[in-house]
Amino acid sequence: MPESIILGAGIIGVTAALELQSRGHSVVIVDRTGPGQETSYGNAGIIQAECAEPHALPRDLGALLRMGLGVTNELTWSLGGALAAAPALLRYYRASHPARLQKVSLIYAQLTSRSTDDHAVWIEAAGADNIIARSGFNFVFPDPKAFENAIKGAERLGRTYGVVSRIIDGVQYAREEPAIKDPPAGTIHWQQAWTCSDPGGLTQKYADLFVARGGDIQRGDANTLRENGAGWEIMTDTGKLSASNVVVALGPWAPEFLKRYGYKIPMVLKRGYHGHFSPPVMPRLPFVDTSSGVLAAPMSNGLRVSCGVSIVRHDAPAKPKQLDRGARGLSKMIDLGARRQEPVWTGTRPFIPDMLPVVGRAPRHKTMWFNFGHGHQGFTLGPTTAIILGDAMSGDPSTTHLQAPLSPMRFA
Repeated sequence: MPESIILGAGIIGVTAALELQSRGHSVVIVDRTGPGQETSYGNAGIIQAECAEPHALPRDLGALLRMGLGVTNELTWSLGGALAAAPALLRYYRASHPARLQKVSLIYAQLTSRSTDDHAVWIEAAGADNIIARSGFNFVFPDPKAFENAIKGAERLGRTYGVVSRIIDGVQYAREEPAIKDPPAGTIHWQQAWTCSDPGGLTQKYADLFVARGGDIQRGDANTLRENGAGWEIMTDTGKLSASNVVVALGPWAPEFLKRYGYKIPMVLKRGYHGHFSPPVMPRLPFVDTSSGVLAAPMSNGLRVSCGVSIVRHDAPAKPKQLDRGARGLSKMIDLGARRQEPVWTGTRPFIPDMLPVVGRAPRHKTMWFNFGHGHQGFTLGPTTAIILGDAMSGDPSTTHLQAPLSPMRFA
């Protein structure tokens, strides 16, 4: 009988499985699809070691109004989605108060700053170095005033957290980035980040390593999980599977799943879309076009353009108007070329209102463990929270200073 069942084969579940396996655990991953085929497939592929502060809500009512009215391309929403998310959004707004955000960021920065080192272990072991670049990415500012404010922000992050950045004027950036049509006002180059040309492929390589080391991945529905004495059992394609522990790594599906066990975990479901293009000149590095609210990232199958946040119900049909509008704006900056004909891809960022992931033992179940709610940084933080989870499960005090603030006990 395996020691642990992990529910979810995204980057969070797979890296948790690798970490527990490395500590001598017998682990089985159960997922309804295959590794990295949901949200982990379609992200922008950036390991954001520079992201010292989480994505907070603006506290300025004017900025919130502009976002809500769609003046910017950062946010779209539906009435049903906004009403469903209203309690969590209110908690999110309160947590974004500067004093509270500062406290959260002291924890958050400790997570992200170690993310590349934590990934490096598995990148090497999985033979995935060919899809990883260590050259950072850029934030591009066509608007001079926005660039001026961003420089101040970058300098503050450097002083406070030691984040390394390079300020580039628009003319110099156009020299460095031949895909750019006209020089912008300027660019901030975040140098500590690593990028991946196939994030779904990296998750698959991690999963292949897990299997090669003796792990097992089975198809199954998390909703068939049942308590079985002191342990757990679940139905898979190969029959009933039992284990001593269960790790819930279901991302945006976790709160609904956990209601049956009496847990109410607040979450803002932030939907995103992407599309692929074939530009005549591929950008050297990924970059965010701050005027259009999209991120352009060179991938193995073309230039992936990803948009911002859409607050809709989890089961709402795809309406990628935000992506379409962003791509039109981006086309003023670079020649996008032809768009790849493919089904519309959507993914949901599982965002906890207090902006920290939920990692640790379930408050009322001694053998149930949580590892979800990574928001915008699931791809970044998978190996890092896996270590924290492993320490919590084994009683290792090495990451006690991080276990406490991430603990599910804060929602007990």
